[in-house]
Amino acid sequence: MGRSANKTANNKPPVLLQHGLLLSNYQDAATWLLGSPDEALGFILADHGFDVWLSNTRGTASSRGHAWLNPQDPEYWEWSWDELAEYELPALFEYVYHQTGQKLHYVGHSLGTLNAFVALSKGKLVNMLRSAAMLTPVAYLGQMTSPACRSIAELFLSEKLYSLGVREFILKGQDVAKLLQFVCLKAEINCSDTFTVITGPNCCIKKSTVDSFLGNEPQSTATKNVIHLSQMIRRGTLTKYDYGNVYENVKSYGHITPPAYNVKSIPKDVPLLLSYGGKDSLTVVNDVKILLEDLRDHKADKLVLQYRDDYAHFDFIVGYNANKLVYDPLIAFFMLH
Repeated sequence: MGRSANKTANNKPPVLLQHGLLLSNYQDAATWLLGSPDEALGFILADHGFDVWLSNTRGTASSRGHAWLNPQDPEYWEWSWDELAEYELPALFEYVYHQTGQKLHYVGHSLGTLNAFVALSKGKLVNMLRSAAMLTPVAYLGQMTSPACRSIAELFLSEKLYSLGVREFILKGQDVAKLLQFVCLKAEINCSDTFTVITGPNCCIKKSTVDSFLGNEPQSTATKNVIHLSQMIRRGTLTKYDYGNVYENVKSYGHITPPAYNVKSIPKDVPLLLSYGGKDSLTVVNDVKILLEDLRDHKADKLVLQYRDDYAHFDFIVGYNANKLVYDPLIAFFMLH
């Protein structure tokens, strides 16, 4: 219940918040609650009369269930963001939609935007969606400047982990820790400042917020998911997972190469807000420009762009001034839809 909300439960518009991945696996739904009630988007939306739903991506501590597998089974981790976009996000939408009886707004950050773009491009979510706000929108990663992430991709390090039988990618794991140490030495990166070396120089994050963020238990993802993202970085493309051999690709897709996703096929009347920053080394401006070219035929009154020259990747969700600079326009956008 929001502090100043006066709407009843039946008429509160639902909004689903989907976290990302790319900060050394520390992200889960709690990201949206970091900071004071006046700073954290989850609380702010509730105070403005929204029915707020927080989702945890599979593999995180709060989302490790399965019908017949458990996290100790290697098969449990045989997925990438293909499956998140194909199955998980649509299932989350359907759950909120059926629980509330209303179409919902959506806020994605980083990987949470990639899942949504791909799902929308395949005609999913559309009939349950009011509008979507994409913070640090990811569709292309080929021009990423993050030295740590680019080194992992270009040195095929996640592929090497997978070949050694490491299916769960988690920072506290010994194999992953050794990988990151190798990256820092190989690329001559000062990895003492995790935020900056991965995401760019965030301008507006309090030290107490950083401490809370990094004080969380590291969250897991699938090594296969990191491989898929590495493929995007190396190739600059947006395609399904490449198995790396003709037999597996043909078996899975009927083609020797993985098929591409087509962002241009997103319905042109879907209300979209894209918010990105000039200091972001993950979602870099030049990659966003490629996405915007794909969306060039989107209805002008359905596409809102917000650019913050001083913002990096995590300023958008934990910046002390994001409440005024990002969330106020986001809420105004939601109110229109």
